[in-house]
Amino acid sequence: MSPSEHNQHTTASWHQPKEQNEQSTNTGKALTFSQQQLVELLQGADDAWLFSQANAVTQDNFKRQVFLRAVIEFSNFCRNDCHYCGLRANNRAVERYRLTEAQIIAAALDAERLGMGTVVLQSGDDSRYSAASVARIITSIKQQTALAITLSLGDRNHEDFALWRHAGADRYLLKMESFDKALFAAARPKADFTARLLKLQQLQALGYQVGSGIIIDLPGTSDAMMANDILMLTALNLDMIACGPFVAHPQTPMANNANGSVLKSQRINALLRLMNPLANIPATSALDALEAGSRLASLRLGSNVIMPSFTPPSVSQNYGIYPGKNANRLALATRISQLQQQITATGFIPVSHRGDSLRMTHV
Repeated sequence: MSPSEHNQHTTASWHQPKEQNEQSTNTGKALTFSQQQLVELLQGADDAWLFSQANAVTQDNFKRQVFLRAVIEFSNFCRNDCHYCGLRANNRAVERYRLTEAQIIAAALDAERLGMGTVVLQSGDDSRYSAASVARIITSIKQQTALAITLSLGDRNHEDFALWRHAGADRYLLKMESFDKALFAAARPKADFTARLLKLQQLQALGYQVGSGIIIDLPGTSDAMMANDILMLTALNLDMIACGPFVAHPQTPMANNANGSVLKSQRINALLRLMNPLANIPATSALDALEAGSRLASLRLGSNVIMPSFTPPSVSQNYGIYPGKNANRLALATRISQLQQQITATGFIPVSHRGDSLRMTHV
């Protein structure tokens, strides 16, 4: 069979009549794929079809709007020793920092002033910030702004999640990184796969808009494993799905592994868009760390969110989860204005409203 005949054969399996390939749900119409179909598309069987369909679905649901989320990375201390992450506890070369409550709140005020609709409070897994202190920060931001608040604070207990939700937090991002248990264990020593998965369900039950994701091309993974990751992410009925490519950090056990593929990352996000048409899907900063301009390009391939850093410049380069993170050293207002202009030049509309999930079935 020639390559062209093979492509005609494989693509025919997803160019199906609607009743075979599309399921109507209360979260919109989503395409369904088998694991084998996903593998074929991940390997480039029909990029033209995949990307055009993902772009069409994104525009149907989000009308060329791009939601801007301000990320405040307020601590790079972490108790974990994840083998892919530059903030791992055993990395003694990191210059550690913690922002004060006042600094975090000031950054959130900057975010609203510069046109963000959401602030993402993110840190390493740092228990020095008590549940009560995080709740105070949430309450203060809510009292002073109209911002939505996303938390990305790692593994905390149910009581902490409930307290923060009561204080006004809207969303929580807890990435699995891989749904393969053996790979998860190898990449995240001492982490509990089942417990982390359960926390996603707890967060949904508390009324959070919930996000998760994977690291694309994490060392040891395969296309079949990533196809299963796509199926697992879809089964969770998530409000946000954040997947970016692996970027090797020189101070980690995975330093000598090849970086992930930007193109494969874009294929995965396009597939996730077709299977989760109403989910918020960010174009991650890791894309630009590997290939300049690929984050903006991904807005045409299924993504609808960009999350610029609002971490104070005095410490932002120390949030080095991977090389190239927070590399832009322009003044904050200049950097955000430039980003907004770039989004507009690409044919999209940067918007300042909250950009809440369209698939609020669990709230």
